[in-house]
Amino acid sequence: MQKKSVAVSIGDLNGIGIEIALRSHERIKEMVEPIYCVDDAMVTQAAKLLGLEVPSDFHTAKVCNNVFEIRPAHITKEAGGYSYRSFFKAIELCVNGFCDAMLTLPIHKKAWEKADVKYKGHTDALRDRFQADAIMMLGCEKMYVALYCEHIALKEVANHLTYAKFYKFLEDFYRCVTLRENEKVAVLGLNPHSGDGGVLGDEEIEIIQPAIGAINAKLGKDIFEGAIVPDIAFTPKVRQNYRYFIALYHDQGLAPLKALYFDESINVSLNLPIMRVSVDHGTAFDIAYKGKNPSNLSYINAIEYLMT
Repeated sequence: MQKKSVAVSIGDLNGIGIEIALRSHERIKEMVEPIYCVDDAMVTQAAKLLGLEVPSDFHTAKVCNNVFEIRPAHITKEAGGYSYRSFFKAIELCVNGFCDAMLTLPIHKKAWEKADVKYKGHTDALRDRFQADAIMMLGCEKMYVALYCEHIALKEVANHLTYAKFYKFLEDFYRCVTLRENEKVAVLGLNPHSGDGGVLGDEEIEIIQPAIGAINAKLGKDIFEGAIVPDIAFTPKVRQNYRYFIALYHDQGLAPLKALYFDESINVSLNLPIMRVSVDHGTAFDIAYKGKNPSNLSYINAIEYLMT
């Protein structure tokens, strides 16, 4: 079977992404055909700083003519702007049929801001580019967590939760994942104790449970279960019943996920016309270019996800 071609967005060159790409190339090329969205001059500069050789078959796609100085562990507008252009180069390769999927290495959101990028991250940009309601899902084969709200202030979450939006979220999610026979999806409540019957909040009664009931009725089977009390949802006894969880906001879902599976988790964008995965870690400035040989497990798992 022919290998998939994967456009690799190189991320912030002041961080660990380029090191992971260089050190993992020999293994990755056995799995897929990687095309690295980075200019040769920048790869050469990074490799020299890392004391690594650039593999002869490290195939690149030109991003831009701007060559800048890599400053390990620094937040710079140059690195932010370059990572943004690398990201859109990877999208272009997929949209135009040159690559089957894209994988993004970590960006730094503050660097994007310094470069006057209007987006808070990859998912926001993907939504705008494709005018689609992309769903952010993170995890590994043992457990995946999809987020209804992502990078917004906690005080804004309740205002974003409406029946129509939540119903559509559940509908889109179901269409984008492959569930096993009789598999259920856990849906968390928004409030402590899932509102305690309205004592601590009524979003569960007025929005979450009605939306679950309606989508299950449409599907003709009870796929979604909830609203599950958030503080017990990730306990071992509850986790054994589910592989997929839907969290209402960022830290509700990602704090337990990263406590359990930080090194091996990946980030997947659902509900898009292209396949996009990412590593589930940041730029790791604390170890960038320090010879620490950062873990590539998330990177490998993201590639393996694309192969399924």
